[in-house]
Amino acid sequence: MPIRPEMRPRYPPDWPQISRRIRFELAIGRCECDGRCGRRHSGRCTAEHGQPHPATGSRVVLTVAHLDDIPEHCDDDNLAAMCQACHLAYDVELHATTAARTRALARISPDQQVLFPEGELP
Repeated sequence: MPIRPEMRPRYPPDWPQISRRIRFELAIGRCECDGRCGRRHSGRCTAEHGQPHPATGSRVVLTVAHLDDIPEHCDDDNLAAMCQACHLAYDVELHATTAARTRALARISPDQQVLFPEGELP
């Protein structure tokens, strides 16, 4: 999954190398999700990079998930290679929170005083 431009500074400069190592050396090109994403697959997801996804049929592009949702935390034990479906399902709450923050900020007119700086909305 592409990194949004505003998030890029939170990732280390060598993120492409870290991501490649996690996906292809440690995970050997396979989704590492063991069901923690909440999708219904028994055991480890069988999706493989470049192959049709076993559930959706779309071509799998393996991604790397931060298990604690903190992009700066790039220790191996905090990273997992996941297919797009598992990664999106795993991050569903994070995406909902981000979308709510984006909608809230969009409602603020340019001349309105901001009570909560970005990233600090309750």
